[in-house]
Amino acid sequence: MDAGPWMDDVTLLTPGPTPIHPWAAAALAWPMRGHMDDDVFAYNDAIVADLKRLYGAADDAFTCLLAGSGSLGMESGMANLLEPGERALVASNGVFGERMAEMARRVGADVEVVRAPAGTPLDPDEVRRAALARPPKVLAFVHGETSTGVLNPLTELTAVAAEVGALASVDAVTTVGMGPFAMAEHGIDYAYTGSQKCLSAPPGLAPVAYSKRALEAVAARSTSVVSWYADVLGMQGYWLTGDGGRLYHHTVPIHLHWATGEAIRAALFEGLEARAARAAGMAEAVLAALAPLGFAAAVPAAHRLPTVLAVTLPPGVDDVALRGRLRVEDGISLAGGLGPTTGIVWRLGLMGEAARVRPYRRLIEVLARRFDGPEALERFDEACQRLGLVDGAVPSRSHALVRTSGLTPA
Repeated sequence: MDAGPWMDDVTLLTPGPTPIHPWAAAALAWPMRGHMDDDVFAYNDAIVADLKRLYGAADDAFTCLLAGSGSLGMESGMANLLEPGERALVASNGVFGERMAEMARRVGADVEVVRAPAGTPLDPDEVRRAALARPPKVLAFVHGETSTGVLNPLTELTAVAAEVGALASVDAVTTVGMGPFAMAEHGIDYAYTGSQKCLSAPPGLAPVAYSKRALEAVAARSTSVVSWYADVLGMQGYWLTGDGGRLYHHTVPIHLHWATGEAIRAALFEGLEARAARAAGMAEAVLAALAPLGFAAAVPAAHRLPTVLAVTLPPGVDDVALRGRLRVEDGISLAGGLGPTTGIVWRLGLMGEAARVRPYRRLIEVLARRFDGPEALERFDEACQRLGLVDGAVPSRSHALVRTSGLTPA
């Protein structure tokens, strides 16, 4: 096929997918191996260990990559942890909380949903009242609601799950990999993300983590897991060495394993605290620059998701038309609102390689020209300088391996 517009560089600032990290991009050109090859098993073992660090999981947790998007991670949790008729309490304040509830219904669970208005955080007191009235087997919620840019109170909600003895299932799609995540400390039993989000790997994998208690709950089921493909017990046969060795489950996407493993390693090498600071600093610089143009933060700072910055548009701006012009004329890809925020906000991705000075300086430069606000670029540059935000050179992978998994450099 001849080269087409899909070969052009685009400034990608959506809340997923994100620009691919250079280590992940390089790994896509590694040689192919069979899915039952010892090289693949050795690399997967390193991924398992790195994912435990990424999630802050206990040593007896089970981590792996599912061959599907983050939505498969969501569905897999519901399919494994819930049997028909068992009770699930879903706390929802956006599109992805509602998706959780729908997936729980489809596996036959008795589902109750506690809702908060879009753009506001979940209320732990309301969730607690519902959980005490009818204790659920699973309490599920989204940590960072991508559709609205709201960060939900993780500690308080997992405390509710612990109080009623429920398994805590957490959608960590926009949080894991861009800051510390304390799965074991907070008593989280299942968590998942998508490879294309904070990790800046290609789409197509869902890194997941099960606690020991969650695995025991799956093993104690009286019915088979409704999804053969996502059955965690079957996945363990492939990812862990048993008495009979590794067991074939399905053909895993080898190159996505290579690339996602490298992206995880890059995140750990940079440091999760450093990545959190980078996202927070970029959000501050972007807001400072956009303010004179008429944009404003859509979510109060106390509940603002660091990795998806939701901003309201200036009065009279046609969301779809402006984003369309930015894409076609300036090569900048942005995401609008979802559900009730459609046409009202932009959702700016500050995950992984998107949370860098260069791409956002390009956005501010273009918007400053379109809105006749040259001071916007000055404010952005000043904020970046004040916050110490600089796009440094990508460190060599060989040096990073010594500090992360200890693998021999390729």
